Amino acid sequence: MKNGTDSFVFLGHWPSAGSFGFNTDILATNLINLSVVLGVLIFFGKGVLSDLLDNRKQRILNTIRNSEELRGKAIEQLEKARTRLKKVEMEADQFRVNGYSEIEREKMNLINSTYKTLEQLENYKNETINFEQQKAINQVRQRVFQQALQGALGTLNSCLNNELHLRTINANIGMFGAMNEITD
Repeated sequence: MKNGTDSFVFLGHWPSAGSFGFNTDILATNLINLSVVLGVLIFFGKGVLSDLLDNRKQRILNTIRNSEELRGKAIEQLEKARTRLKKVEMEADQFRVNGYSEIEREKMNLINSTYKTLEQLENYKNETINFEQQKAINQVRQRVFQQALQGALGTLNSCLNNELHLRTINANIGMFGAMNEITD
């Protein structure tokens, strides 16, 4: 167990060529990595995210306007239904003796169908808004992830050269050799 601990201590103080080396301070490296990733996301994703959100906002607003128009039509139908209901009620007074129960059933069916239509339109509007919001969120997530990945790959490709790449490979081979000697 002591040999395993010594090997990690040895790896933490590995002599490096140039400025390349191991940083054993886990908290500091995580904060640096996190700040770099956040900086890249903010720098590359701000404009695209803003444009995507503006476009999505316009689509959602258009959907809401369409839903409001449908709602207005439904209210107009409701007013027509109320007018018809008043007419049916006047006829009910005239024919109360002959068909009071039939007229009452027609009245209830008309009211129920109108309310069901309004509920369906309201549900459709809400489902459309929720669907568009989820769609916008998913598109923004995908776009930000793609841009962050492209930025990270660009940064990695611009930072690596052949000499540094060979030194990294040699250091890793030496480290694996040392680990094999310890385990044997």
